[in-house]
Amino acid sequence: MNAHTLEPIAVLVADDELPARQRLMDLLRRDDQVASVSEAADGETAVEMIQREDPDLLFLDVQMPELDGLAVIDAIGAAQMPLTVFVTAYDQHAIRAFEANALDYLLKPFSDERFEATMSRAKARLDERSMREFGQRVVKMVSTAPAAQERRLDRLVVKAGGTTRFIRVIDIDWIEAAGVYVTLHVGGKELLYRAALNDLAEKLDPRRFVRVHRSALINIESVLQLEPISHGEFEAVLKNGSRTRVSRTYRVQLEKRLGQAL
Repeated sequence: MNAHTLEPIAVLVADDELPARQRLMDLLRRDDQVASVSEAADGETAVEMIQREDPDLLFLDVQMPELDGLAVIDAIGAAQMPLTVFVTAYDQHAIRAFEANALDYLLKPFSDERFEATMSRAKARLDERSMREFGQRVVKMVSTAPAAQERRLDRLVVKAGGTTRFIRVIDIDWIEAAGVYVTLHVGGKELLYRAALNDLAEKLDPRRFVRVHRSALINIESVLQLEPISHGEFEAVLKNGSRTRVSRTYRVQLEKRLGQAL
């Protein structure tokens, strides 16, 4: 099994000599992983095709009339260039090729084995690039998770009548806005908590607490049933007998949490 990426590779061959282009294209078409091979007979066409087709891999002749290989890189910009293999008949150009951050270079005339070695390097580099991009997406995705988890509250400190109570979040049936405060409905009792509903909602686990109305959050674990009212709205009946409306505006959030339509 190939250790490299199995993603299809789009290749562009840029060389002003037809026999040279044809040899590369014939070799590339033998590779099952190469999905497409395009050709450019001069530097200007190469620039246009790179911008239009965005190939994964480029075989670029160093010596081309008017716009040579290095000028192509200047026109595109090194940071925007695809993975590039320079093709040259002059060994001294190899140094310049690597100064231009080329993956490799092929010195004409080259053997099939030399070409295969270059392709192996290209596939490994494309695989690294793919994994790096995947890794960056994963890092970005999880980098915010710890901060988000730190904000999730599992206890609310409620002060009333000279006492301080610790209310477990999982015991709250639903939460109702009360101006700049909220009312916590816990086991049939109502407790006033100093926080705005929007601010509190951001600190509670969204897997448990769902916004069902502009002024209400419900604990999904406390819902006994939903009763239709009218025009797509429902009334949530909680296990403690409390009732609160599920508006059409926030019905979508509840459906998303449940993973199914109401």
